[in-house]
Amino acid sequence: MNKPVNHLYNLYNAAQVRELDRIAIEERHMPGILLMKLAAESCVQALLKRWPKPGTVAVLCGSGNNAGDGFIIAGLLKARGIDACIALVGREPDSKSDAGSAYKFCLANGVESKKAVVAIEQSNFLIDALLGTGVTGPVRPDYASVIRQANASVCPILAVDLPSGLSADTGVSEGPCIRADVTVTFIGRKFGLMTGDGPEQAGEVIYADLGVPGDVFEKIGVLAETLDYDEQIKCLKPRHRNAHKVSHGHVLVIGGDTGMAGAALLASEAALYSGAGMVSVATRTENTTAIISRCPEVMARGTDAPEELEKLLARASVLVLGPGLGHSEWSQSVFERALASDLPVVLDADGLNLLAESPRRRENWILTPHPGEAGRLMDAREKSAKPVQEDRYAAVTAMQTAYGGCVLLKGAGTLIATADQIHLCPYGNPGMSVAGMGDLLAGTIGGLLAQGLDISEASKLGATIHSLAADQVVECQGERGLLATELLPVIRKLVNKK
Repeated sequence: MNKPVNHLYNLYNAAQVRELDRIAIEERHMPGILLMKLAAESCVQALLKRWPKPGTVAVLCGSGNNAGDGFIIAGLLKARGIDACIALVGREPDSKSDAGSAYKFCLANGVESKKAVVAIEQSNFLIDALLGTGVTGPVRPDYASVIRQANASVCPILAVDLPSGLSADTGVSEGPCIRADVTVTFIGRKFGLMTGDGPEQAGEVIYADLGVPGDVFEKIGVLAETLDYDEQIKCLKPRHRNAHKVSHGHVLVIGGDTGMAGAALLASEAALYSGAGMVSVATRTENTTAIISRCPEVMARGTDAPEELEKLLARASVLVLGPGLGHSEWSQSVFERALASDLPVVLDADGLNLLAESPRRRENWILTPHPGEAGRLMDAREKSAKPVQEDRYAAVTAMQTAYGGCVLLKGAGTLIATADQIHLCPYGNPGMSVAGMGDLLAGTIGGLLAQGLDISEASKLGATIHSLAADQVVECQGERGLLATELLPVIRKLVNKK
């Protein structure tokens, strides 16, 4: 994997974070106990900034280095006059270890140790320092019991580095997992915090590099890189004053079988709002009047016979294939006609389902599956979303290897895979889980491709703009009841950043 320039955008798995830790300690001579103290101070600052008067605080500690952070947190809170106790789950740390030194510091500051059930019942605030990045599979029963008790309490929870029970590598929680309000993560941002169950379990994620020198991050590869709107929007250059509609590309949307005109229309409008110069839609003849009535800027063409596609394909610069395409004989015939061309393609919805039945590979397309479609593309067991969600990184990597081009796996922490890098979109919200959002995304990416962006740039910017637009709309009116069409004017605003 290529290393991004700015490590602040990097995402790592557990093994990579352990290597960063080792380099900092052994090669940069940053003592482990110093890193613990810096991590603990970061947590205390984050806690008091959001909850200046937290009341009684219980720090739930396991038996590893995460516990060491927790011991120091409790000692620092006590030194600030805050009533703090610890609940030790498992054995006391080795007195000669860094965690042992942290434990001594904690006790020396007058912190009392209580049973977990008592500490949770008597506290107003919980800090999760039970488990760290080494979790694989379900947690042990004693930890699971404490995690359930913590989640059942009414106390706010701050997680140290990673919510206990969450996989740093996949973002999956196979059993009970702390549901935090805030997670303070250290040295390297953990991939699992940003995708799968991660965003739900971690809450707000605060990053602290603990003063590790920047060149340490250059010594290892990265798992993925987070996208940033301010960086991605630089792909869109100012338009020339003598430009005309052909200068900005012609998107041909192919879809809208009987009863599904809306999907093709949404994709067409998104292509226009994202800046395409012209948009045509090849659809069933019965849909053309409705499409033109809704959006006269879209050139709707009835293509009940597949050969009618030829003239449209000859004029187009980009294809968006699949929104509302269906699974009929007509659907399959226009699907094959479209893919016989060498035009760049955004393949979505029913186009992906047809591809799963007749797999092939090409380099100039973008596949945009949700987890269910991804399961079918991978021919996963039961062809369901479950195996995809168990390891989204592995799934998107496998699809890109098999199908080529660029693969965008939708969901919490959307992943974009090219041949040499994985990117993660940090924007988006649950309000987007409504019909039409995928059609909008496909059209947005198609519109960006038409303007000259390559498949990687268009995928990354399209995902960023689409999700950020939803965030901005939701900020004004809430998540429930969000409509895909409400994003269109915000998409236009975002592609026109000054």
